[in-house]
Amino acid sequence: MKVFVVNCGSSSIKYQLFDMTDESVLGRGVLERLGTGHARLHHTADGTTREMSVAADDHTAGMKMIVEMLVDPKTGVLSSIDEVEGVGHRVVHGAEEITESRLIDEQLLAVIRRNVELAPLHNPPNLAGIEAASAAMPNAPHVAVFDTAFLTTLPPVAYRYAVPEQWYAKHHVRRYGFHGTSHRYVTLRAAELLGKPVEKVNLITAHLGNGCSMTAIAGGVAVDHSMGMTPLEGLIMGTRSGDVDPAIVLYMISRGLSAEEVDRAMNNSSGLLGVSQCSNDMRDVLAAADKGNPKAALAVEMFAYRVAKYVGAYHAILPAVDAVVLTGGIGENSVPVRRAICRRLVGLGVVGDQQRNDQTVGGKDGPITAAGSAMPVWVVPTNEELMIARDTRQVLAGTDG
Repeated sequence: MKVFVVNCGSSSIKYQLFDMTDESVLGRGVLERLGTGHARLHHTADGTTREMSVAADDHTAGMKMIVEMLVDPKTGVLSSIDEVEGVGHRVVHGAEEITESRLIDEQLLAVIRRNVELAPLHNPPNLAGIEAASAAMPNAPHVAVFDTAFLTTLPPVAYRYAVPEQWYAKHHVRRYGFHGTSHRYVTLRAAELLGKPVEKVNLITAHLGNGCSMTAIAGGVAVDHSMGMTPLEGLIMGTRSGDVDPAIVLYMISRGLSAEEVDRAMNNSSGLLGVSQCSNDMRDVLAAADKGNPKAALAVEMFAYRVAKYVGAYHAILPAVDAVVLTGGIGENSVPVRRAICRRLVGLGVVGDQQRNDQTVGGKDGPITAAGSAMPVWVVPTNEELMIARDTRQVLAGTDG
């Protein structure tokens, strides 16, 4: 079975084509700068990457070009697009209505549209991607895999805010969480690596990249999560502030900023960038810190401190912790940041292993703590696209059955 996975942003289409016989990737790529007049397609297949400028004004035109690439007689990997037996779409927000991946039909599209107000930057391009892929691959069934679905198991004690009941009942103010597909993948993979049934594994998973989030996992189920009603809450991120006193928003408005300016600052000018004043990319911040930049050094320490603080909080509410799992671009590759996190967890019995930490990069998984560490810390590379492909196959198998 061949499954095509689509992840659409407002001006981009990321994609992967899987052969689910062995879960191998036949082709992958990204089409960027849609609608700007300067769109570029990066396509990799059979070990060869091609980059080219393309004329793509919208998602529909872009998807058509991607399909043409996949079936090109010289560089393609398919003889016909009808070889694709299923299309899996990343969709960010399903709110409380969607608890699992679903076959896309008019009813499900209505749910996605209804939740645009909760994810105005994400659900609209997700819808555009569904429409574009449906036009380009009309004979294949399409499946939606929701970022929020894995986190719908959070209990009310974790997802409710202590605000007026009407805010929740009428305006849907609650914790939803994000990165759920990544947290689900590393939960399943970590259980496998630890040799435990997933329903018996207790983890603290940390997706650390430009966006960062953490999840408390009890018996393979999400019971708490660091992001909130929006992705702004929780950890320090590339440009997002993470947790702040909510009164700061009102204070800055009283100082003359508009609500839009405060929102933009907290989402786009804060986090690593706001503290370091040099970059939102952890690699650049670490390089600046190594050169003696005190603001960059502070940004790194604040980042590690916040992660450790959430580990402590989740350790307190879980029945046990089999491992802390680090994933995402920073979690998988940043040896100095992982060392800083482990150093701040010595009070919970974490004993780092420098050799293991140094060696576990570039897509490798494994522990970065010593054999006698009371709380193991593991690195487990995430693979959201593969999780979407697996879900697509499973949904379609259930449909056929």
